Amino acid sequence: MLSTPARCWLCHLPLQIAHHGLCTLCLHQLPLLPALCPCCGLPATAAQRCGRCLRQPPPWHRLTCVSDYTPPLSDWVQQLKFSGAIALRVMLARLLLLKLLTTRRNEPATAFDLVLSVPLHHQRAWQRGFNQSALLAQPLARWLRCEYREGVSRIRRGSTQHQLNARARRHNLRSAFRLEMPVQDRHILLIDDVVTTGSTVAEISRLLQAEGAASIHIGCLCRTL
Repeated sequence: MLSTPARCWLCHLPLQIAHHGLCTLCLHQLPLLPALCPCCGLPATAAQRCGRCLRQPPPWHRLTCVSDYTPPLSDWVQQLKFSGAIALRVMLARLLLLKLLTTRRNEPATAFDLVLSVPLHHQRAWQRGFNQSALLAQPLARWLRCEYREGVSRIRRGSTQHQLNARARRHNLRSAFRLEMPVQDRHILLIDDVVTTGSTVAEISRLLQAEGAASIHIGCLCRTL
């Protein structure tokens, strides 16, 4: 019996390489990003460190995103998180991999040796059935040939972040995370699905810095611009 060919998530035509998820034409038609600061990932006049980061740098070293929080990426993130469309995970992880490889090719940096994912509180993870950031981080670590660990846990649930303003987000995350492994001198890639204000990855990055991490690179599918 012949199997049904995998189809592109955008144009729905059959794919030659099933796990890619997007055909080459659709891949090149994804929305282009404006010039972004390589540190905070927000719009800048040129692809160099912006005035905000020169005055007050975030507690990480670089941020790489695939897209603004706009379709089709925002739709796919919603389907993954809230509709359980975990078949999207490999395609989305590959999009982030391609962006990371492009970033490193244009501006050579130290190779990662540890991939971490932003954790969910265990109650929310149980309700959802998975942690979407971990679904992205696991294949990324394999492709990048480095270690993946669930090395950060969320010990206080708090309110749902997307329902809060920036100040409330920072307060909501205070003392919310715990590090479960040594990270001294490690070059870390921290994966989240969406970075909005950056409060979540900032809180975890401060924790990693305090424990001696050598570098912290944030990778996300969407950065709200």
